[in-house]
Amino acid sequence: MLTAQPGILAEGTKLARYLEFSIDSEPDIKAALQTLVSKNVTDDTVIGIGKSLVEMLGKDLPGLSTMPAQTGSGIDVPSTPAALWCWLRGNDRGEIFHRSRQIEDMLTPGFAISNVVDSFQYDNNRDLSGYEDGTENPEGDEAIQAAIVQNQGAGLDGSSFVAVQQWLHDFDTFDEMTTNQQDDVIGRHVSDNEEFDEAPDSAHVKRAAQESFEPEAFILRRSMPWAEGMDAGLVFVSFGHSFAAFEAILNRMLGKEDTISDALFTFTRPISGAYFWCPPVKAGKLDLSAIGL
Repeated sequence: MLTAQPGILAEGTKLARYLEFSIDSEPDIKAALQTLVSKNVTDDTVIGIGKSLVEMLGKDLPGLSTMPAQTGSGIDVPSTPAALWCWLRGNDRGEIFHRSRQIEDMLTPGFAISNVVDSFQYDNNRDLSGYEDGTENPEGDEAIQAAIVQNQGAGLDGSSFVAVQQWLHDFDTFDEMTTNQQDDVIGRHVSDNEEFDEAPDSAHVKRAAQESFEPEAFILRRSMPWAEGMDAGLVFVSFGHSFAAFEAILNRMLGKEDTISDALFTFTRPISGAYFWCPPVKAGKLDLSAIGL
C-alpha cells in the first residue's frame, strides 16, 4: 500500500515512544506542519492529526471525531484528546529519544509536547500480564482492508484512523487470581495461548472477537507494554479505515450490548484515550492536501 504511512503496516518493533502535542501558537501552526511535510516518511515514525487541529485550520475531515468519554458498570473510559500524535519506532532507546527531540524542535513554536509514553516489547509480543497480545491481527491484504482508507479519493486514500489508549494494570489484583481465574479473564490458556470454549461470556476474547460482529470488526493492533516507576500497563493502538470497528468492540466490552462487562476491567483500566487521523503519503512525504496544506 504505497500511499499509507509505512510504519502502520510494518511488523513489530522492540521499542517505541508516543508523543502527544497541544497547540501552542496558532500563527505558527502552518509553518510547523509544512516543516513536518518536508521530511521523508519512513517506517520508524507514524504521524496522527487530531480533530482540534483540523478544526483550527478551518477544515472538516470525513470520519475524524474526538474519542467520547464513556462509562460502564463501575468503569470510566476517559477522553484525553490532543492536536498531534507521533509514534516513534526503533531498537535503540537513545536514538528514539534524540529523534523525539528533533521532532519537538521541528514543531516548535506551533506545538508543545503534552504527553510522552515510552514502551517496549515484552518476551514475544506479550502483555505484562503474560498473555500474548494481538494474536488475531489481520495480515497482508486483510490488514490493508482493515486499517487503510480506500476508494475515497486523493488525499484520503492511504490514510488511517487510529485509536490510542494508555491502560494501567493493577498487578496486585491480578496476582491474587489463580492461573485458572486469569485464564478465564482472557479466555486463553497462558501456557499455550489456546482459546477454550468453556471460558465465561465475560472473557476478553469473547467480548472482542472481531469476526462475531455484524459487520465484522477487524482492527490492526500495534499495542505495546509501558512502565514508569512501579506503574505499568499497555499502550493500546488500533488502526482502522474508520473508528467503527474499535467503537463496536469497546461498546461490547463495556456491556452496552448485553450488560456483560469485559473481565479485563477487573484488573486494568484506560487512563487516557484519543483519536487521530494518519494522513497518507505522496512522493515519499506526508500528504496533507485533505486539510488544505
